[in-house]
Amino acid sequence: MTWRPASVEYHESWEKNLNMVVQVQGAPFKVILFVANLLLSLYSLVAMIACLLTWFTTWQHADIIRIANNPELVLSTLAASLGMLTSVIGWAGILLNNRTFLAVYTLLTWVTFAFLVTPGYITYRRYSLNLEGKINDMWANALGAMGRMRIQNQLECCGYFSPYVEATVSQTCYARSILPGCKKGIWEYEERILSNWFKAAFALVPVHICVMLAALMCSNHVTYRFGKGMMPEAYRLNVGSMAVIMDQYANQLAEQYGPEVAGKVLEQSKSSLGLAQTTAR
Repeated sequence: MTWRPASVEYHESWEKNLNMVVQVQGAPFKVILFVANLLLSLYSLVAMIACLLTWFTTWQHADIIRIANNPELVLSTLAASLGMLTSVIGWAGILLNNRTFLAVYTLLTWVTFAFLVTPGYITYRRYSLNLEGKINDMWANALGAMGRMRIQNQLECCGYFSPYVEATVSQTCYARSILPGCKKGIWEYEERILSNWFKAAFALVPVHICVMLAALMCSNHVTYRFGKGMMPEAYRLNVGSMAVIMDQYANQLAEQYGPEVAGKVLEQSKSSLGLAQTTAR
């Protein structure tokens, strides 16, 4: 049985069959990754919308969050942004069958998890450990005159306990104002906001853990190798390349055994390989 070099058509058909096998074997893993990344995309998008609406003060009392809970808002915005970036990389890896993208995606899901639980932990600790004392200190030391005035305008109050205690004078807040103090209003508002904040963050933890496990267990099975496992067409061995190799081989034989022996060996090799007749050097 004579050996013949594989043609480009053979390589293409073999590559096509290999891709079909890989796609069939990797289909369940792609479905799991698709569902997991869809969940990540959805709750990251919802979180980003909520953060942007807060930054642009589009709902009632959003300015209080910007003033009193600025670190938590910044961390939540970073977590949502990182979640959206991670989901985009995941879509690229899933749709392109690219394990490199999926490896980066798997790593970023862990980083996103850290940014997800951080604002939840901060808001829970603030809520559960002496919230009244933290609000007292915030009003007296952290807010400043402008911060107190913005909160007074939002809650329609004046001063902390009364207009005579740590109040910032404005058009509605002055010594004889009949507005109540701000402590009760800001305390109740912070209690409600912080409670909802850490509950939402911790509710996403089991969902995100499932996303992390799906990425960790399924990303290596979308394809069984980096790329398609085929040498680029420019580097494949064809008939012309074989003729050049045989000519070089004939030159080596001619140097060692003479041109007659080299010519006979070259003719036999060309006839068995099906190459066109060439002149031995």
